[in-house]
Amino acid sequence: MKITPLDIQQMGFKVRLRGYDREEVQRFLEEVAQTVESLNRDHAALREKLSLTERQLADLKKTETTLSNTLVAAQAITDDLKQAAQRDAELIMKEAELKAAELIREARTELAGTQRDLSDLHKQRLLMIERLRSTLRTFERMLEIEEGGQGRSDPGTQAEKISGDSDHYGARSDP
Repeated sequence: MKITPLDIQQMGFKVRLRGYDREEVQRFLEEVAQTVESLNRDHAALREKLSLTERQLADLKKTETTLSNTLVAAQAITDDLKQAAQRDAELIMKEAELKAAELIREARTELAGTQRDLSDLHKQRLLMIERLRSTLRTFERMLEIEEGGQGRSDPGTQAEKISGDSDHYGARSDP
């Protein structure tokens, strides 16, 4: 049975001979009623505070769960980003290696072409020098013929000699 402050205040005792002082009992009952009433208010306040604290605890647990899930998701995203960055870096490196190899191949091809061109130019130079020498020899023979045989031989013989000399010195074929 639960006793309320009102129950205490309204409590009546039977009077007997040589009993307690009625006023003193009344004062004591009044004090007990006030104390019980105060305790009941404190108890209600504590229950309200406990309820509020339990709600806050539940909210904090929900927040903790949310933060924990967010942290796990963020870690997973971070791991995915790291893996993607690693794959991208590897892809970029492979592309750079392929491009470098292509550039090296092109440079080697161009170098080989330039070397062939240089070799051809060298051959052409040698051929031109030989032709020039042949032409100079032809002119030299013509001068010798002109100086040595002024008036002694006919022009047809001189032309044959010159053309024979030219064929002899210019025996190389054109490239």
